[in-house]
Amino acid sequence: MTVRVVIVDDQALVRAGFRMVLDSQPDLTVVGEAIDGADALRVLARTEADVVVMDVRMPTMDGVEATRRICRDNPGGPRVLVLTTFDTEADAFAALRAGASGFLLKNVPPEELLAAIRVVAAGDSVVAPSITRRLLDRFADRLGPGPAEDPRLAQLTEREREVLLLVAQGLSNAEIAARVHVAEATVKTHVGRILAKLRLRDRVQAVVLAYESGLVTPGG
Repeated sequence: MTVRVVIVDDQALVRAGFRMVLDSQPDLTVVGEAIDGADALRVLARTEADVVVMDVRMPTMDGVEATRRICRDNPGGPRVLVLTTFDTEADAFAALRAGASGFLLKNVPPEELLAAIRVVAAGDSVVAPSITRRLLDRFADRLGPGPAEDPRLAQLTEREREVLLLVAQGLSNAEIAARVHVAEATVKTHVGRILAKLRLRDRVQAVVLAYESGLVTPGG
């Protein structure tokens, strides 16, 4: 199946470079380009896409606001992969909260960008759990005060709550399996059920929810 991609960046040269890399792959195709967030919404209104490669810093409407609107208005629509630079991790974190499925630095090798798009298209996150936690620890003060306990957590079984806690602590599925003495496939099943019950897109949003609800605290 071909993954349909929309590229959003205010620099024409960047868009051209991404298009060249993506169109060189038999399973990826660029179906649209946009110069900012507002333009991206217009493009997506008339174009079917699976993944949006979204820049953060753009005029008119930035990538964070565009991501929020895409994810809010199209819950079953395209997934967003945010790109950032070394000094804009806070913007990328804000985009994760807005619903993005992950982020990359703009200077990643082409093969990493290609792999990330495929991972996001498949419904997973491109942000490693350990990296996610470091970002959340660093920018946790930006979360603002949250409820002591999100009411959605009451739907989880004791084991699902335990798995969510370990996911939020930055453990991979294999590490969680070793910790709770079950098969890795069983952990994957638990994670899937957690996402379904909490109505979340991926494990990145599960980590954000765990922090916002107080289940996990920065450095804890």
